[in-house]
Amino acid sequence: MSPQIVGSPAAPSAAAAPDGDSAPAPAPASDRAPVDLPAAADGEALTATTSATTTAHATATATATVTASATAAATAALPGLPQALSTRARTLAGAVRRRCTDLARIESPSGDVPRLDALAEELSAGFSATGATARREPGPAGDHLVLDWEGQDETLPHLLIVGHHDTVWPVGTLADWPVTEQDGLLSGPGVVDMKGGLAILEGAFALLADLGQRPHRAVRLVVVSDEEVGSPDGRRLVERQLRGAAAVLGLEPPHPDGRLKTARRGSTRVRLTVTGREAHAGNDAHDGVSAVDELVDQLVVVRGLAGQPGTELNAGRISGGSRANVVAGRAEAELGLRFSTAEAQRRTLDNLARLTALRPGARVRTEVLSSRPAWPERTGNPLLRHVRSLAAVLGQQLDGGPAGGAGDTNLPGSRGLPTLDGFGAVGAGAHARHEHIRLDQLAPRIALLAALLAVPLPRLRDRTEG
Repeated sequence: MSPQIVGSPAAPSAAAAPDGDSAPAPAPASDRAPVDLPAAADGEALTATTSATTTAHATATATATVTASATAAATAALPGLPQALSTRARTLAGAVRRRCTDLARIESPSGDVPRLDALAEELSAGFSATGATARREPGPAGDHLVLDWEGQDETLPHLLIVGHHDTVWPVGTLADWPVTEQDGLLSGPGVVDMKGGLAILEGAFALLADLGQRPHRAVRLVVVSDEEVGSPDGRRLVERQLRGAAAVLGLEPPHPDGRLKTARRGSTRVRLTVTGREAHAGNDAHDGVSAVDELVDQLVVVRGLAGQPGTELNAGRISGGSRANVVAGRAEAELGLRFSTAEAQRRTLDNLARLTALRPGARVRTEVLSSRPAWPERTGNPLLRHVRSLAAVLGQQLDGGPAGGAGDTNLPGSRGLPTLDGFGAVGAGAHARHEHIRLDQLAPRIALLAALLAVPLPRLRDRTEG
């Protein structure tokens, strides 16, 4: 397996094959003419006008048309670059497709340390080939990765990107569901969540390298090994990188229609454990206390508590007892809770912490396994306006909207940092057997991420820190 996308062929003419499979050999890096970027001060490029049209864009829920003024500003910040990015991205799409296929063929379920560490090594090699400095951060469920790219202006706050390399799919899934390409789709376990996103980002950095460019500012990528179980250890690593970050981008898949994710519900995983007393179910049932019966009754209570506004419950896993002729001495359930607001999250978790046994002799305990705060929608959202403007210059229409799922971007978003998620592969079916990505959307995503890395950020917050 080739660990890198870098060193791809020189940009073809407009008539060249879009996936670059038959493109000519690459020119040496020293012979590539860099594409000049403007020397605009950070915080000045791509500022949107205060017209009514721009205001409408900030609040629209449907796909919006970027205003002519925003497009003109973006064009001024990217003289000559949009066509180079789009053309080069089309050439790289084939390599990114193959990279995604290779990554998906490395099974990496949450908790499988050897497989996760093997994939971390593969990712480290690929990103290092694009100029990153990589280090492994040990974790109890597998190593995390921290990768750094130097920027043109190292005095600016860094851009933080977050991702993960664990999946929900157990080892052996590939045996009856191999990675398959058909009808313009690439299907397989983990392709959309999120090995496609990791491959696209690698392609974006390779694109900039091919054009002789570095990111405008320093970029840090954190890839955690436990996101699919709530990042119980990875959260600390993400949190450490937030200080001083100018903005945070997530590599989770976008909405199925390609829209970015501008807010997320909070989520918490809770283990509900019941201890009873074992006894012979025929001779001494009266001496026993059934943990299974108690758990069933507790789940009815929990469902009532979770029926409050802004709260959803999924009883994801239940286990208990040992034999049909033994009164169960232990039972447990793992609950997945989602919250639209921080207040709903606090109220529901407080209620769960106060659960008491419903029958004499039983004991009930609740334990929070992982928790992510709600990330509310941000009024105006200058980061989304900026990305929309870049997309328009590249000939793309793009918008954003809130998402029901949670991820590692919940943390920065909940703290008010400029945050957007959904920069991964466009597709559908995450965590389901129809998981797939759209191959025709690889090149647009590569070009968009490369532009976002290369162009100065506008002013995103009240204070002028770039």
